[in-house]
Amino acid sequence: MSTLTATNKGAATRDAILEQAYGIACSAGLEGLSIGPLAAAVGMSKSGVFAHFGSREDLQLAVLDMAGQRFVGYVLLPALQQPRGLVRLRAIVNAWFDWSRHTDGGCVLLGAVSEYDDRPGSLRDWVVEQQKRWRQVLGQAVQLAIDSGELGADTDTEQLAFEIYGLALIVHHDAGLFGFDAATERGRRAFERLIRSYASSPTA
Repeated sequence: MSTLTATNKGAATRDAILEQAYGIACSAGLEGLSIGPLAAAVGMSKSGVFAHFGSREDLQLAVLDMAGQRFVGYVLLPALQQPRGLVRLRAIVNAWFDWSRHTDGGCVLLGAVSEYDDRPGSLRDWVVEQQKRWRQVLGQAVQLAIDSGELGADTDTEQLAFEIYGLALIVHHDAGLFGFDAATERGRRAFERLIRSYASSPTA
């Protein structure tokens, strides 16, 4: 077997392990990941899994990386194709609401906040940094809407980002309990009312 073939096979195996681990984390949380059951699910030995991930924490961090990449790919990157301003901000929010439709069992990123908010260590550090970056992304999108004249010049970008985040949380909360369509409809109505309260003029 050539080195390239072995490398490709190793990468494919690692991806398969991660995919399985991501599915478990969606339903059971990152703390629900156990090397033994995971190895059995992918038809490997524990040592085989450890050959790709040196520790359970390394595996959990890799799952968080995967979750972050998928979230950005689904929510942010398509929205960046939209014009700067409210159109882009609205695209981000709508995709964020829609994300709950595509997280079978739950969102790994939101789950990780609950799991590690009071547990110091590498996992909490990752979660805190990811959350900070996402708030910054939201704040930048809000600032672009201010720059375009659609939101008032006195808009507090961090405050509005905080309030938008609150809407996303309740949408994801209600989507699982009461149904996706009803939750997103209420979320969108709340977002539009929120934006009107920050608009530079009644017709903005």
